[in-house]
Amino acid sequence: MASPRGTWRDDEEDEAGPVGHTGYYSLSESMIDDPWEEDDPDFADERPRGPGLWPALWDRGIDILTAHSTRFWAIRGTAAFLFLLILIVIWLAITAPLSKSLEPIAPPQITLLAADGTPIARNGAVYDEPVDVDRLPDHVVNAFLATEDRRFYDHWGVDPRGLARATINNWTGGPTQGGSTITQQLAKFTFLTPEQSLSRKAREMLIAFWLETWLTKDEILERYLSNAYFGDNTYGLRAASLHYFYRQPEKLKPNQAAMLAGLLKAPSAYAPSQHYQRAVERMGAVKVSLVSAGYITQEEADAMRPPPLDMRLTNDLPTGTYFADWALPEARDRASPGYAQQSLTTTLDARLQNIARDVIAGAGLGNAQAALVAMRPNGEVVAMIGGTDYSQSAFNRATMATRQPGSTFKTFVYLAALQEGYEPDDPIGNRPFTQGSYRPENYDDRYSDFLTLEQAFAKSSNVATVRLFNEVGSDRVIGLARDLGINSPIARGDPSVALGTAGMSLMELTAAYAGIAGNSYPVRPTAFVREPVGLWDRIFNAPRSMSASSHREIEQLLRTAINNGTGRAAQLPGPNFGKTGTTQNNRDALFVGYAGDLVVGVWIGNDDNTPLKGISGGGLPARIWKAFMRRAQGSGDAAPARRRSPNAPVQPLDVPDARDIPTSIEEDGVEITTDESGITIREAPPIDAPTDAPRPAPEIAPLREEEPAPAN
Repeated sequence: MASPRGTWRDDEEDEAGPVGHTGYYSLSESMIDDPWEEDDPDFADERPRGPGLWPALWDRGIDILTAHSTRFWAIRGTAAFLFLLILIVIWLAITAPLSKSLEPIAPPQITLLAADGTPIARNGAVYDEPVDVDRLPDHVVNAFLATEDRRFYDHWGVDPRGLARATINNWTGGPTQGGSTITQQLAKFTFLTPEQSLSRKAREMLIAFWLETWLTKDEILERYLSNAYFGDNTYGLRAASLHYFYRQPEKLKPNQAAMLAGLLKAPSAYAPSQHYQRAVERMGAVKVSLVSAGYITQEEADAMRPPPLDMRLTNDLPTGTYFADWALPEARDRASPGYAQQSLTTTLDARLQNIARDVIAGAGLGNAQAALVAMRPNGEVVAMIGGTDYSQSAFNRATMATRQPGSTFKTFVYLAALQEGYEPDDPIGNRPFTQGSYRPENYDDRYSDFLTLEQAFAKSSNVATVRLFNEVGSDRVIGLARDLGINSPIARGDPSVALGTAGMSLMELTAAYAGIAGNSYPVRPTAFVREPVGLWDRIFNAPRSMSASSHREIEQLLRTAINNGTGRAAQLPGPNFGKTGTTQNNRDALFVGYAGDLVVGVWIGNDDNTPLKGISGGGLPARIWKAFMRRAQGSGDAAPARRRSPNAPVQPLDVPDARDIPTSIEEDGVEITTDESGITIREAPPIDAPTDAPRPAPEIAPLREEEPAPAN
């Protein structure tokens, strides 16, 4: 017995399609229980059996997925592609902004001038104004296209034909070729690093497509020619034309253009100023490319002779000095953006710098090094010596060397005590004591029950200072040092900190004393005139100051130290304030002080940190400080003539004759004899040496400098 609902189809393949279940009319039909199945046993025997419920559901699901899979994956793939494209566009917009291709790829040249306009140094890449392709002669443009990218106007940033040609040529052993288009080269030197990797090459290609999308071909070529490196620290076609041939690129001759185009392959190796014959040989390869590209005939190439150089724009200024190296980062921040060369006036006083170099050069340091920093109380640096010879060592010992300040740090201990209510005539114990494993001792082994704070500071008593440090508290002293601008690490809870065991730079230490001198801190050293402070900064970022009584009392201590204490060798006729410092085993000797509107720090030591024989802060550093201050405050030195031309040679800072150094200091048993060959110094034993400093011999062997330091 046949049922119409259970009729089996013979054309099942046509109905079901290429895949899926077959046999019944529909899934719903196969799922309906036959009401006659139990009543009619014959039907159950005659009816074909289809799949059960769950297999049928599975098969139907497969049908649905199969029917929609193509459209599903197409939509999903398209969405993924669009998402990836959006990510790439965002990445390019962030990492390769088009505006960056208009900026110099190296810091442009800056000329630093002293306060009176005297040129000090010139540093940075030589740039000039960008070029305009429409104004360049055809033979100039053709020289670069033939050499670097002859299909430049026919590709979209990446040239598959050129890339394949370069690959085959490199594999077959021909001359090495890069295959990079002009657009790729612009992308590489503007946005990427010089690393050689597949990932960098992929990024280069992406950025090249990005540039081609948003810029015209002429814009790309202009930005390329305006930033390409031509050797001799010269960037851009205009700067190179002026540097090598003293003419604008619009006036270049064909042979000059060919030589310049040849430099781009290896600018340093082919720079004609240093390797003229190599540049001529490379120019020959450019001529071959010009003929091959059809820009010139072979006869024109044969008639093209190597051009003579006309290099008038030479730089006779040093690229760096101790002061210039320190000032340059701040100068970069202040410089205007763009290709133009700039001149910035610094706070350096040519006369004071001259005096500083004179005094250091004539001090007879031998193999020892020295540093000197002079600044105004507001932090404007007016003189700097970072070593005895910049040409031998550009390491700036005034700003970069971290050395122990010795007893010059005691000023912060005593100032902290004064701010806590101590008075200069308050007593402090001066008997030896032990604190754990630490036992401070006075250099001369002389002790007493008590000293006043003023006496202890003048004598530079180690025992009294550590006792005071413990009474005031480590946190209070270190906090004050931080307030004054000392940012170097200082160990908390270490009593030896009171004697200056925490390392710091001479610049940092001198700036802290400048804060005391002007009673306004912290002082931030600067190489440029400070700009007026706005109302907001005056209200919310106003400098701190100590009470008038604390300032008066710390100056009383500093004045006593220089007039009647360890700093007597630095004593000046007028008001002067200072403190000596000598570190363990006489490895460092310092004097820091101020008079008038000058704050000066002097350091002497060896780069290898070996001891200085018989030199302490109250000796040679104090005398250098005095010699500098005497002349700086008006001993008849005439200021150098004003020279405002930034192209003028750096001559006004020559070392004067050493005979101008003070000839005698008698009150402390020291004799200085000056003659044309140098200075001989006899000095008394140091009286501010640290605990374990060796007792010096009564005389210092004469130390002479054969030649004065170069201009700085």
